[in-house]
Amino acid sequence: MALSGMRGLSVFISDIRNCQNKEQERLRVDKELGNVRTRFKNEKGLTPYEKKKYVWKMLYIYMLGYDVDFGHMEAVSLISAPKYPEKQVGYIVTSCLLNENHDFLRLAINTVRNDIIGRNETFQCLALTLVGNIGGREFAESLAPDVQKLLISSSCRPLVRKKAALCLLRLFRKNPDVVNVDGWSDRMAQLLDERDFGVLTSSMSLLVALVASNHEAYWSCLPKCVKVLERLARSQDIPQEYTYYGIPSPWLQVKTMRALQYFPTIEDPSTRRSLFEVLQRILMGTDVVKNVNKNNASHSVLFEALALVMHLDAEKEMMSQCVALLGKFIAVREPNIRYLGLENMTRMLMVTDVQDIIKRHQAQIITSLKDPDISIRRRALDLLYGMCDVSNAKDIVEELLQYLNTAEFVMREELSLKIAILAEKFAPDLSWYVDVILQLIDKAGDFVSDDIWFRVVQFVTNNEDLQPYAALKAREYLDKPAIHETMVKVSAYILGEYSHLLARRPGCSPKEIFSLIHEKLPTVSTSTIPILLSTYAKILMHTQPPDSELQNQILAIFRKYESCIDAEIQQRAVEYLELSKKGAALMDVLAEMPKFPERQSSLIKKAEDTEADTAEQSAHKLRTQQQTSNALAVTDQPSANGTPPVSHLGLVKVPSMTNTDRNLADQGETEPNGTLSVVDPQPPSAPSPDVLGDLLGPLAIEGPQPDAAQPAHNLGSGVGVAPNAEDALALAPVEETATVQPIGNIAERFHALVLKDSGILYEDPYIQIGIKAEWRAHHGRLVLFLGNKNTAPLISVQALILPPSHLRMELSLVPETIPPRAQVQCPLEVVNLRPSRDLAVLDFSYNFGAQLV
Repeated sequence: MALSGMRGLSVFISDIRNCQNKEQERLRVDKELGNVRTRFKNEKGLTPYEKKKYVWKMLYIYMLGYDVDFGHMEAVSLISAPKYPEKQVGYIVTSCLLNENHDFLRLAINTVRNDIIGRNETFQCLALTLVGNIGGREFAESLAPDVQKLLISSSCRPLVRKKAALCLLRLFRKNPDVVNVDGWSDRMAQLLDERDFGVLTSSMSLLVALVASNHEAYWSCLPKCVKVLERLARSQDIPQEYTYYGIPSPWLQVKTMRALQYFPTIEDPSTRRSLFEVLQRILMGTDVVKNVNKNNASHSVLFEALALVMHLDAEKEMMSQCVALLGKFIAVREPNIRYLGLENMTRMLMVTDVQDIIKRHQAQIITSLKDPDISIRRRALDLLYGMCDVSNAKDIVEELLQYLNTAEFVMREELSLKIAILAEKFAPDLSWYVDVILQLIDKAGDFVSDDIWFRVVQFVTNNEDLQPYAALKAREYLDKPAIHETMVKVSAYILGEYSHLLARRPGCSPKEIFSLIHEKLPTVSTSTIPILLSTYAKILMHTQPPDSELQNQILAIFRKYESCIDAEIQQRAVEYLELSKKGAALMDVLAEMPKFPERQSSLIKKAEDTEADTAEQSAHKLRTQQQTSNALAVTDQPSANGTPPVSHLGLVKVPSMTNTDRNLADQGETEPNGTLSVVDPQPPSAPSPDVLGDLLGPLAIEGPQPDAAQPAHNLGSGVGVAPNAEDALALAPVEETATVQPIGNIAERFHALVLKDSGILYEDPYIQIGIKAEWRAHHGRLVLFLGNKNTAPLISVQALILPPSHLRMELSLVPETIPPRAQVQCPLEVVNLRPSRDLAVLDFSYNFGAQLV
């Protein structure tokens, strides 16, 4: 764009550049804005040249980061100017200053349409560029037919048709209904025969969006896409301007292979054979060179080809070739290539019969744990975690334990959890598992959650042969001069229960065990002291014959804590002191803990809940994770016993070591105030990854695992509610027969929402519903987040709230269609008129394809 001749604009830009500081610049900008505002008030006296100059100044000020809250009408009015210089300024400034929801844009729709249907190609390009950047639903409804005519017109130049394809892509994303599927499948196939690479590349971008929404209608485009790849692979008729460092149009290759990944499979043998020949050529012809730009282009094509190979379930020979190529990449010096190699090798773990081939590169992957780049170390950790099995678990866990000594603090918590999970899943024997967990606690105690040591306690309790070994190892760790508080907890618990099994070993008498543990008492926090007091009581009970000196020492400790300000410590001290006077009754009360019931590991459950895919989800993974499930209705129907069901998969709670506390722990959940609510056990249900993540963040498309769906459970309305929960909205799930099953434990999701302001209420393979609430006295504002997890739209979406008499509720309009991979927000206003435990009813339904959910 030529700004020559605009002396006032040039002087203003020069003044801004000569400012010595930010304050001078702001004063100069304010002066100029005041001048422009004054001139715009007398718009009738402005010449087209002056209006154009002042609008340019507004754009420059906006680019400097200042707010420009006036002059928008003047910019929009320039769009209708008859001459190119003024029209160009109007389009450019309008595109920069306004967004798709601005009211002034409605004034320009007719002018933009006239430019699109006119015969001036320059004006057509300006109008298409504007719509392609800021066009919204109103533009889509008004201009889509005209844009489509331009795209398929044989009389338009390729420059206009290229812009028309990208403009139609924007309009389709804003309103998918603007593209008629029945009429466009054949037209898209014709567009893929286009010889001009600009039009072909833009049309391929449009095709990717169309097949992502509905691949069934575009099967005729599949062989055309393969022919495009063949043409590119053989470098047939490739213009020089579309050859990038000797690679024929890498952008078009990537888009074509991405479009192919949305088709479930390729049935035609000749088409499949031709495609595999192209992929084979890409795999064989890609290598690492010194030129960075050529590397970037060739590897973008290569990694998209790898994703397509995985999607097509290629033969094992080609899979082996892919892994070998990635193995070569993870050994090069260039960090970006190493990162991509590790990331794509992690993706390949989901392909069957490939894990054994990946194991051949285990040594190189372990070496990547020592890479200076933390992102590479993270990818290496993810890959080692994914490729671990019984055959290599010992080697990988030992390497991860060594790496724990030097790992960054930001990685240690994740690393500790993965070590604990691998040790539990693939332990060759339980003694090895105990060794690993104790080493883990010793090396990274600050990053070891309670779940980990709870789990090792459960294993030791349930396996009598393991108890002497675990007690001996705990005794060895207590000999160290400085150990972490978590090690004190687990050692004290194990020795309190099973130190009597070591009584005949040297250095393991009750008095010596007590002395070792008591040395750690001054160094621990108040949360650990109750465990130590229970250990002392256990040691006192196991000491046979009684040792009066040891008894006096332990009783003196109990008396010391009788008046402790901490209620838990005081209660245990008082109770143990009184129990010590009961004589033989002490043996019954402090008897050895019974075995824990078999249950799924809370560590594995936690990992499944928080697991996130490190690579962009391919269409293959999305397709394989689609499955039917059971619908959820929200109702106020109470459960049969009036109590909320709690999953058996909760963590193993070890608040104390008395039988009384153990029984309570088996029957209920600990509330925030320390009380226990009695619950009925329910069958285990597999958890689901939290795909919504932050409710205000972008929706991550993550389908459920095949075994993740379980029936929903009934949830009572009045149990486990926080003290102020009577003022809150209750949305209770109930079991209902349908063809779609919810993912995860619905009861746990609801119970969590009772106690916090945001979270996930419901999830199935197609949709995820989240809630975020804000309360001020008896007034509440909730937002329902409806996230479409699929590449097809959800249609006929309906939501109806039926409030009880004590709630006044108003739900905003719910859109009938949720676009693919999109999230919509529906505000819900709530006024609580009086206290009550009655529940509101949410009736939610939608259509996925021909299925009503």
